[in-house]
Amino acid sequence: MSKRNVVHVEIPAANVESAGKFYADLFGWKLQPMLEMKYTMWEAADGTGGGFPEVSDEFPAGQVLVYIASDDIDADLKNVKKLGGKVLREKTEIPGMGWFGIFQDPTGNVLAVYASMNPANN
Repeated sequence: MSKRNVVHVEIPAANVESAGKFYADLFGWKLQPMLEMKYTMWEAADGTGGGFPEVSDEFPAGQVLVYIASDDIDADLKNVKKLGGKVLREKTEIPGMGWFGIFQDPTGNVLAVYASMNPANN
């Protein structure tokens, strides 16, 4: 069983490059631009990280998305429904990296679950 750690945090940005620069200058985060995806990965000094997706309907400004480690995304999303939440995105593959699903809890908070193709990374 995974430790259910926070494994990724996405901070929507109107301008991905300038947001990356802002946080790199502010916190010293390392950046890895993924221009073809309009996305920039960030990594803090302790190895935690996330990304800056471009603001869109899926990633609205002000809605930071927290990803929690999962051993079984399908089971977690089934449990979300059972517990009164709503699945916003079924299990989806991130090519070469892993899988994720997005859900809304009964209060309306949006979170995600993530499983790496390399389970040692969960």
